[in-house]
Amino acid sequence: MNSPIHSKQFYIAQDAARMLGISKQTLFRYEKKGIFPKASRHPINHWRQYTEEDILKLRKILGFEK
Repeated sequence: MNSPIHSKQFYIAQDAARMLGISKQTLFRYEKKGIFPKASRHPINHWRQYTEEDILKLRKILGFEK
């Protein structure tokens, strides 16, 4: 049985981009250019995954948060 303490909410790229107000392609482009740090990857399907903390960091880079 999984404990809620150890579970984290992850967002896929499409959801993260929507939360940031940018397209998924822009999210990938910024990562490729080094504007955004590389996202962690799901161990099985290798999709990018973002945590709430990741989203906050990306918002700061975009200038939404100070």
